[in-house]
Parts: sequence; structure tokens; C-alpha cells
Amino acid sequence: MAIAQLSALRSKDPNTQVGACIVNTSKRIIGIGYNGFPIGCSDDELPWDREGDFLETKYPYVCHAEMNAITNASNKPELDGATMYVSLYPCNECAKLIVQVGITEVVYLSDKYHDDDVFIAARRIFDMAGVTYRQLVPVHRDIILKLE
Repeated sequence: MAIAQLSALRSKDPNTQVGACIVNTSKRIIGIGYNGFPIGCSDDELPWDREGDFLETKYPYVCHAEMNAITNASNKPELDGATMYVSLYPCNECAKLIVQVGITEVVYLSDKYHDDDVFIAARRIFDMAGVTYRQLVPVHRDIILKLE
């Protein structure tokens, strides 16, 4: 989880920095990602706003940390049965991708949007697909970087 939190610091998002780290069944890191715009898209030219006209917000442009960790995975076959550590509970779109690549466990720190529809849908997807998920409650909270 500390690697996921460390990678989140690379995000340019001024509101929500999210990081993800995937480990294979041998507990080796195979993918790391953070939320940001697609390769070749300028962090300075696209909006980081959370509210307003849809095309003037970050939402149609941002690639989530989970997506980036999956696409950055060093060995795609090793995703089958892997565990993803992520600083924020995945949305429904990321849940679909997690299921499709064969990740079987998600460990998250924060679930601050628990009651939003996209996160309710994500839990439904995980439950139906047999992906387990659990919140990590750190023993040494001071070594985990602050989310909110």
C-alpha cells in the first residue's frame, strides 16, 4: 500500500491523488499507476476542475490509477490472480477492468465515496465476479500518507 500511496504523489490532480500497485501471486510488484491524463495530453492544457460543464472538468480525460497500473503491468499474464492495492476504492469503470484482467483481490485505504452510485455498482460487480475486497486499516497510521 505504501507503494500505491507513493505513486499517488506523482498525480497532478489538485483534489484527489490516487495510486495503485499490483502484486502477482508471488507477491512481486508487476504494475504501478496514478491518476492523470493520457500520454501526450498536457497537464496544463486540460482542466482539473471537478464541477462545471462536463467537457471543462477532468472527468472525460483522466485515466484512473487502476487503469494505469493495469496498462503498465510488466507481464500481463501475471495479472490473473493478482492483488491490487489502491488508495481509493475503485469506481465501476475500474471494477470492470479489474475483473476483465483477472485480478482477484482489491485492498483499499479510503472508501470516502462509498454511497455514490458508481461505487455501489463497483461493489456489485466485484461481488458477482468473485473479486474480494477489503479495507486496509494500517497499524502504523503515521507511515501511510494522508488521503483527504
